[in-house]
Amino acid sequence: MLKSAYVGAMRTIAAPLRGMGALASLERAPRRSFRFWLASQFAIHDAAGLARLDVPWWTLPAIDAVEQWIAARNGRVRVFEYGSGASTLWLARRCDHVTSIEHDAGFARATSALLARDNVEVRVIEPERNIAAPRTPSGRSGYEHCDFSSYVDSIAIGGRHDLLVIDGRARSACLERAPAFLNPGALIVFDNSRRRRYQAALAKHEGRITRYRGWAPALPYPSETSLIDGLA
Repeated sequence: MLKSAYVGAMRTIAAPLRGMGALASLERAPRRSFRFWLASQFAIHDAAGLARLDVPWWTLPAIDAVEQWIAARNGRVRVFEYGSGASTLWLARRCDHVTSIEHDAGFARATSALLARDNVEVRVIEPERNIAAPRTPSGRSGYEHCDFSSYVDSIAIGGRHDLLVIDGRARSACLERAPAFLNPGALIVFDNSRRRRYQAALAKHEGRITRYRGWAPALPYPSETSLIDGLA
């Protein structure tokens, strides 16, 4: 309830600020500045707003690190992403191709125009519902009897990838399953990596983990995005 109230308040305040031109001024500030972070708060739970700011929903230090990694490869990067949204468009602007898997059909419909690009493929793979003992569960509240096996296994179709983004459901299972379908030297972006339910999966991963803690666009509190490299 508190989160909904915050989102509603920020959206209510945004309209007059934009009308006065104050919000546009904040949005033009450097990405790592307080002014930019403040502007991003008015785009909370707003994929189109984040797309306008040209940022994914990761921590700001992680965004910089991933952007540098992509630039070092001149954008010749094939991306596989669990969880579509502003990050899909941000990646598509910089990479050769993005395949994004979305579990929420309603969200996919709402963002279809935003993500309509020649180098983007969004696949909707909803969980199997009303399963007493899911083989691949999600720790997210509200998904207790959902099986995400098809969602997680979707990376097995379509060849290998250079960059993997794990920012959707059943993230621990995605981290275990997906590396077999990555090219040598690939990078994994694992968002919200401080959450307790992800620690066991991260601890047993063979790659080198670098944790980027700090402020994130459209979040009123610090977060953590981890990058995993050193994959064979």
